[in-house]
Order: sequence, then C-alpha cells, then structure tokens
Amino acid sequence: METTRKNRKLTDQAFTEGSDVELLGKETVYDGFFTMERLTLRHRLYEGGWSEPFSRELFVRGPAVGVLLYDPDRELIGLIEQFRVGALGQPNSPWLLEVVAGMVEAGESAEEVARRELFEEAGIEQVELEPICEYLVSPGGSNETIKLFCGLTDLEHSGGCYGVAGEHEDILLCVVPEAEAFNTLNSGRCNNAATIVCLQWLMLNRELVHKNWRKKSRTIGYSR
Repeated sequence: METTRKNRKLTDQAFTEGSDVELLGKETVYDGFFTMERLTLRHRLYEGGWSEPFSRELFVRGPAVGVLLYDPDRELIGLIEQFRVGALGQPNSPWLLEVVAGMVEAGESAEEVARRELFEEAGIEQVELEPICEYLVSPGGSNETIKLFCGLTDLEHSGGCYGVAGEHEDILLCVVPEAEAFNTLNSGRCNNAATIVCLQWLMLNRELVHKNWRKKSRTIGYSR
C-alpha cells in the first residue's frame, strides 16, 4: 500500500481525510473579527503507520470568491484598490490592486456572492461570469478557499469610489487598458495571489474569451 502511494499518478490521491486522519481534539483559541482554532490530530505516513499526535493552529476563514472585471469589446480591465492591514510593513504601499472579492455567507452560492460584491465594490450589475479556478489560499494554516471568475461586462463608464461604509470599506475602482493591467505583473505592483492568477489566466485565455464573447453577442443580437 505504501509503495503504491509513493509511486501513484499525481491525479490519484494518496490519502483521504475520512480514513487517514484522526482528529483528536479541537478548541477555539480566539473568536473576534476572525476565528482561530487549535487542532490536535495524527495522520498516516507515506512509509507506513501513523504520525505521533501533534497540534496545529488553524485560521478559520472559509470560502471566498474573487472576480476580475474585463470588457472584451474595449479591452479594458477593472481592478479595485483598497487598504489591506496584512500589507503593513511591506516595502510598497498597503493599498493594493485587487480583484473584487468577498466571503461566502451561509446559504449563498459563489455566483451570488460574486454579483453582490460586484455591486458593492464596483457598482456593476450586468455581468457574465466565466469560471477560472478554485484553490486553497494558504493551506499550511488556514482553511480559506477562493473561487475565481472573470466578469465580462461593459466598463466604458465605470470607475470611482465604492464600498460599504458600515464595513469600513473605502474602495477605488480603477479601469485601465488591458496592457497596463498586465504590466502590473512585471512591475510587481500586483502582488497578491488571486489577482496574479486572474491576470495570468486572462493573458493565456484572452483569444478564447474574445471568441466566445463574439459568439454570445451574435446569439443574443447585440454587442456591448
């Protein structure tokens, strides 16, 4: 069994949570704006047998959604800029360029969250959501996942200040030519994972996005 696990195809899972992890204890060590838990557990080893019990602190964050705004007719990209406390102490400004994003609340779908956040953070109501990917943000210490979309829309007259005042949001929507947005990857101005993933995805899939958008525009009888 252990040899099979070490020499398996990468598409096959070596272990599963249900049979190969034992959760021995869980306690909440902090419950404020965020929640932190301490887990005691053990898991199976590649060489066989089980690990010794050990503890890990887990930052409980849950699922999130991010949306890169793109206007394929005008080749414009919309990014938001806002203050991020986690960027304090970094060499550059703690005001970051990001995709529109938000946390999934109980009972919400990823698409519902995307549309809610697009309205709150960018004033966008009409949008076509194209799935990009879903990934674990920082699995060494957090259970947060993020599902990313490309939001196809008309950005010709978009831009300005948005955000929910009661949530201390102060957000600037920046609409720029796609070449300028792509250049933020090379310059280092774009320095957070979700935005990097989205921009690189668009760079790789730009022609397909345009092809599908033209086809959809012809089908519904208009072009933005």
